[in-house]
Amino acid sequence: MKVVYPGTFDPITMGHIDIIKRAVSVFGSLHVSVAEATPKETMFTTGQRVELVKGSIREAGLNSGVTVCSFKGLLVNHMMRTGASVFIRGLRAVSDFEYEFQLQLMNRRLAPGITGVYMMPSESNIYLSSTLVKEIARYGGDITSLVLPCVRGALEERGENG
Repeated sequence: MKVVYPGTFDPITMGHIDIIKRAVSVFGSLHVSVAEATPKETMFTTGQRVELVKGSIREAGLNSGVTVCSFKGLLVNHMMRTGASVFIRGLRAVSDFEYEFQLQLMNRRLAPGITGVYMMPSESNIYLSSTLVKEIARYGGDITSLVLPCVRGALEERGENG
């Protein structure tokens, strides 16, 4: 079974890494798919985000069973092109559930054979988001426990950490 973990990953955080570890332990392998087009304004280009995901996966020791790519357009179209039938999403709070619930219903309408599996990160990562990481970095806060070194370095290069 081909399983996809889609997201913006702008940037990838320890919360994302937590979900990747959980998904690989359940499914054996995982395809992390970085969305090229997003309604969110991204700090990093698609290529940079793909490289940060690859670097973080390497630094977390998750090379086995994890691949990374980018995709354009609707998730369900990407999944049909790649032969995937399941996607993984992380849930942190009720607001995540409400958003994901709407997306799942629409995805089901567009592609009935595709379904989502939702995972909660560990308690230490439940509050974590890419937006918070960028804001903490922007104001010089310590993001050491929130992202892996390659991401911290990329944020520092952009002048976003102090």
